[in-house]
Amino acid sequence: MRKSRFTESQIVAILKEGEAAVALSELTRKHGISRATYFNWQAKYGGVSVSELKRMKGLEAENAKNSGADIKLARRFSASATRCCRLLCRHFIQCGKFGSD
Repeated sequence: MRKSRFTESQIVAILKEGEAAVALSELTRKHGISRATYFNWQAKYGGVSVSELKRMKGLEAENAKNSGADIKLARRFSASATRCCRLLCRHFIQCGKFGSD
């Protein structure tokens, strides 16, 4: 994915300028963006402040860390359950209780 020339904070600042009744043609020319880019940004970042953006980024990073930990935990649990199942099967086979009706 292509990296933007503008940070999210800069994008929010440009959108704030647009809300301050600056002409759209002047705004897009000043920042070197197209009207389509402006409207895409408005759909994505409209009504968001810089502090909210930083908070969302922090939460996303935290969720990514937690999801990695959850995956590791699930793998560890799966390995333990498999080991436990093998031990139980061996036990029942040795006792003669496995497969007999």
